[in-house]
This record gives sequence, C-alpha cells and structure tokens, in this order.
Amino acid sequence: MVTLVSEKIWDFDLQAALAEISEQRREQALKFKHEQGQRLCVLAYQLLKEGLRKEYDITDNPIFEYNEHGKPSIVGHPEIFFNLSHCKEAAICVISDKPVGIDVECIREFKDSLARYTMNDAELTDITASANAEAVFIRLWTMKEATAKLIGTGITHDVKSLIDTTRYKYTTVERQRYTYTICENL
Repeated sequence: MVTLVSEKIWDFDLQAALAEISEQRREQALKFKHEQGQRLCVLAYQLLKEGLRKEYDITDNPIFEYNEHGKPSIVGHPEIFFNLSHCKEAAICVISDKPVGIDVECIREFKDSLARYTMNDAELTDITASANAEAVFIRLWTMKEATAKLIGTGITHDVKSLIDTTRYKYTTVERQRYTYTICENL
C-alpha cells in the first residue's frame, strides 16, 4: 500500500495541469465553482498518477468507472484499488492491491447536533471527555468516512455504526491542520 499526501495546492500551473489529465477528470475538476476546489481535484488525481507510475509503471491517465454508490475503480485494472480525498489544506491518495478507503478533513469546530446525529454513545463520550474535542470528532469522522469509502456505499446507512475495529484496520495520521484515516479490511 502506498499513501501520497500533498499540501502544495497553489504550487502548480492549474491550466497546464488540466491539460495533462484525463478529459473525465478535467470535467470533474471544472465542476468546482472555486479555483481551490479545482486545484484539489487535480492534485488528488496527480497523486494517483504518481503512485500508479511508481508502483505499477502505468503512465497513461487513469479512467474511472463507478459502482452504483459512486466508488471509483480504474478501467482495465481491477487488481488496483485506490481512494482519493481532499480538504482545503491537502489532497491525499491511497493505492493498494486490496480494497481501501481514505478520508482527510481539516480540524475545525463542530456542532453538537452533528456529533449527536453521527456518533454513537461511546464516541460521544470520547469527544466530550477530551481536552481537544474537535480533534477527536475529526478523527472519528475520518474513520467513518474512510470505512464508507472502503465498503463502497458512501454514508447511506447508519453512520453511528460504521466504525468496526473487529472488521477493519484504521490508520489515522493527525497533522497540525488536518487529519486523515486509511481503512482496510482485517
């Protein structure tokens, strides 16, 4: 498994980068209203391209196909599993030979109503008992989102029960401004 992270959102020529990616991804990037969203979409794809080149010697632009819930896979490469995510601070990509999910989120304030809606009782206890509730909430949220992305359903069912350490391995990395979690099957 390889994980690539970049905070270099403003360090490349957007127009040149758009010309170097697949038409499919270019269209997706240009759906973002603001330049930052476009850049993050392009950067995540560039990370995927870098990983595919290093790990599999694939130099063509990957084309995606999607399952009924929107989980992408690479056309012609069912043996390669990947996941992309971005927040306003970073873009991230994970590539594996097994199903994998990843989520990255900025550390930010959250609403109690959101926590009550998305977290189970034990998770709420962890959040409220912490000296840094925002960081704990974001860690748990990235675990939930990464799980949903691993199983390929998105957050379509009971979000409170998504984290399952008996079925999934979670690797969480906490940076100063953001946190990301990788989720794999045990």
